[in-house]
Amino acid sequence: MEQGVTEITLLGQNVNAYGVELGEQGAFARLLRACGEVDGLERVRFMSPHPRDFTDDVIDAMAETANVMPHLHMPLQSGSDRILQAMRRSYRRSRYLGILERVRKAIPEASITTDIIVGFPGESDEDFEATLSLCDEAQFTAAYTFQYSKRPGTPAAEMEDQVPAEVVKERYERLHRHQEAIALGVNQRAIGREFELLVTESESDREGIRRMSGKSEDARLVHFTAPHQDSAEEIVRPGDFVTVEITEAKPFYLLASDVKRIRPSRGGDAFAARRDEAERSGTLLGMPKLSRATLTAALG
Repeated sequence: MEQGVTEITLLGQNVNAYGVELGEQGAFARLLRACGEVDGLERVRFMSPHPRDFTDDVIDAMAETANVMPHLHMPLQSGSDRILQAMRRSYRRSRYLGILERVRKAIPEASITTDIIVGFPGESDEDFEATLSLCDEAQFTAAYTFQYSKRPGTPAAEMEDQVPAEVVKERYERLHRHQEAIALGVNQRAIGREFELLVTESESDREGIRRMSGKSEDARLVHFTAPHQDSAEEIVRPGDFVTVEITEAKPFYLLASDVKRIRPSRGGDAFAARRDEAERSGTLLGMPKLSRATLTAALG
């Protein structure tokens, strides 16, 4: 926090099993609540939880801890129970959807994202259609989709009924189009809503208009135009928070025009301090910073 950090992500291959190996049931829910007591910590996220260990106490902690963000990234892999079993996954379609239902009941504004693999050995057309139908039910804000490919030494590489590469590619493209349409619909429902963004980056176009990007509380990427600013001081800095109204939706991001409110933060202060130090030391982004006179002399 002293370095200007305002957001953290708790990361683990099965993050919600935290403490279980020590016999501490409910440890992850307690950890989330403890994060809510950290002074200056504004946003907490976690990934990737496992459906097997996703319990109601975690959902309650998400809903009741102010700085735990309304976003759940929970890998699905397949919507087919038969393929989940072949993958040796310890959950089934109904459990996965049940978790989403309980999360949305407790946190109506929550966004859900996931990971999906197509073309696992033995995947039939019916199995693939089950994945598409689960996407329809789940209404994912985003899905990170992958094509299965053999990895030497893994059990799946030795399985029979390997799906032909051209079929895997065709299913992948279908899934991508299908989920893209779902994501667009989800994002269109955000038009007219206000979001507070943690500003992450900025750039200027050829007309000198400063474009900025930020992440919403529910983990959506939003691009917006920075407010007019004088040459003496930047009004909005990466690390600050801004409130914007969504004006347009795309499948993978949202657009906003005017900034309604600016909330400076320690993150913005830290960014400004690092930038000023880089300028004083004559470096910028790790490269030497040359004066105009030096450049003129070098170029003749």
